[in-house]
Amino acid sequence: MGNRLKVNKSNSRYLVLTAVLGFFLMGCTSVFDKHVEWETVAPKSYPVILAIGYAPISVQKGASESSKMLMALKASKLDAYRELTEQVYGQKVEGGQSLASLVIENTHLNSSVQGVIRGAKVVKSYPVGNDTYATELELDFKLVNDIYLSTARPKRVKKVHYY
Repeated sequence: MGNRLKVNKSNSRYLVLTAVLGFFLMGCTSVFDKHVEWETVAPKSYPVILAIGYAPISVQKGASESSKMLMALKASKLDAYRELTEQVYGQKVEGGQSLASLVIENTHLNSSVQGVIRGAKVVKSYPVGNDTYATELELDFKLVNDIYLSTARPKRVKKVHYY
């Protein structure tokens, strides 16, 4: 005799349940057809943050005083950017201590700053005293938002139409 498929009550219930679920899932796809309208979101106010960077002139590498001054100018600008990055993204701080017989043997503390600053502008650069250069930067978050919108286009649901 040939092979026969044995069907018991639990198998038949499983087959019926699978068929019913498949039917409902196929039938529900038209219920979830929709069109979503999106709109961009603008904040109510935009802060402006300032940062000042400093650099000594005499320790800069250069053949003349004017080249050392230019290097200090660049270094103070980078220090101001570091300060802005710290204000925007925060500073990562790691530390630790080791003990032996309840006596501290070693203590260490590391910090770092990482991020991307777009849209900052130099407000002014000037000498401070005889051996230091300072640079002031300004970061207007209205400009940062405009730069962000031109690339990311953040959205929120404006309206949903169901069909």
